[in-house]
Amino acid sequence: MKENITNIQGTFTLHNGVKMPYLGLGTYQAENNQEVIDSVKYALEIGYRHIDTASIYKNEEGVGTGIKESSVPREDIFLVTKVWNTDQGYDSTLKSFEDSTKRLQVDYLDLLLIHWPVKEKYKETWKALEYLYENKKVRAIGVSNFLQHHLEDLMEDCKIVPMVNQMEFHPYVVQQDLIDFCNKNTIQYEAWSPFMQGKVFNLDICKELAVKYNKSIAQIILRWDLQKGVVTIPKSVHKNRIQSNADIFDFELSQEDVAYLDSLDRDERIGPHPDHFDF
Repeated sequence: MKENITNIQGTFTLHNGVKMPYLGLGTYQAENNQEVIDSVKYALEIGYRHIDTASIYKNEEGVGTGIKESSVPREDIFLVTKVWNTDQGYDSTLKSFEDSTKRLQVDYLDLLLIHWPVKEKYKETWKALEYLYENKKVRAIGVSNFLQHHLEDLMEDCKIVPMVNQMEFHPYVVQQDLIDFCNKNTIQYEAWSPFMQGKVFNLDICKELAVKYNKSIAQIILRWDLQKGVVTIPKSVHKNRIQSNADIFDFELSQEDVAYLDSLDRDERIGPHPDHFDF
């Protein structure tokens, strides 16, 4: 359990010393128009400093515009995007990086992730990420949707161990063994779909905890993520929810309640299984 979860701009430190804000704004399914521009600008305005997108989301232009139009300096923002499956391979990954930074209107990224472990391609993709890292085009590199066997395979001959692994993570998919493996190898764990695409709001235990702590179910889940040492990036385009999702620093879940949420794990995914993704 992580200590010192203090405020919206608090960070966990990656194994290369880069500080990653542990609460971010996710932009999955946010429209590449005023919707994503406004949500990014608003999140930055109220104190978020971590913005997560991906080339496949088709909204990097809007995210970049939101950052440009905000009053927050670029160097104060932790910006993340991802290399999509069809762009994997060494040269195509370098091109994907160039295309993403162009759309985002930036000259470097804070974190670049491999979106999914495409067989026989992710090692070459990783070499390209290592090149970008060594040439200071990205401040950190990592992966997304990599299970332990993918990580072990990658780590057999990589020069740089991934700094982050972004996974589906919520009370029905905890994967504690994978979290433990990442912690042991100083790979920062990160959650996507923390609310199970809304299904978490129907769980009775979450309703009970919301009453107990006088917080919303969303706030309970996000607080659980952070106390587990898991970076979290709830997606919203609604101002009140973006604000509410950040209101999680004035309470703490008991260790018993953290353990109870852990115990709900049933390996029930909302998204694809990394071993069975239709690449």
